[in-house]
Amino acid sequence: MNDTVDRSLHADTVVAWMAEQLHDGDVVATGVASPLAILAIALARATHAPDLMYISCVGSLDPALPELHRSSEDLAYLDGRRAEVSIPDLFDHARRGRVDVVFFGAGEIDGSGQTNMSAAGELGRPRVKFPGVAGASSLRRWVKRPVLLMPRQGKRSLVEQVQVASTTDPARRTPLITDLGIFEVGAPGAALVGLHAWSSEEQIEERTGFAFATSPSLATTRAPDAATRAVIARIDCHDLRLGLVG
Repeated sequence: MNDTVDRSLHADTVVAWMAEQLHDGDVVATGVASPLAILAIALARATHAPDLMYISCVGSLDPALPELHRSSEDLAYLDGRRAEVSIPDLFDHARRGRVDVVFFGAGEIDGSGQTNMSAAGELGRPRVKFPGVAGASSLRRWVKRPVLLMPRQGKRSLVEQVQVASTTDPARRTPLITDLGIFEVGAPGAALVGLHAWSSEEQIEERTGFAFATSPSLATTRAPDAATRAVIARIDCHDLRLGLVG
């Protein structure tokens, strides 16, 4: 099996597990720089969650998603929309408990579930400035089922303690999907609950900077079937996912 096929399977598995977090009838929103989340939403709508409601950050409600575009802010995500939704409207819906799922990425994530989207080093004098929070600090606590995503896991991304805590959510545990497996993070600490078929506990430990327990029910994640992978390939016809995972 060549490297392209390997990376395709890895990316498809991550996207499929993201899509499994979405239930039929959910209200799901995406922010900026969210191509994998958009692909997972499109996959869910095309398979097990046809009545999922999607709010795009470009200001559209339930746009058509025939194709994944390079930018999450591409105006093509206005096409086929049922209505327009402003960013203030999105935050208002979330604050009122009307948004079920948002996927959150970060530069760093620690075992307590804190994420860093802000900077490397001190926030006042950063060595490197990250893209920023863009509202995630409040959205994460308001969304019913937040999901964290780290598509390229390593000790520089899964850290003992984030340098800047951009988002926190101490009251509940949160799933964290990576290119190697699935964790739950938050108090009282991280736990490994699933690993992908190409990874191992030893490899995950080598590429994780925080301490974690291993769930007694740890299992190998199920790879997506051929029909699911065909849907992913059709939507991501430019293979953008291959450059984003692992």
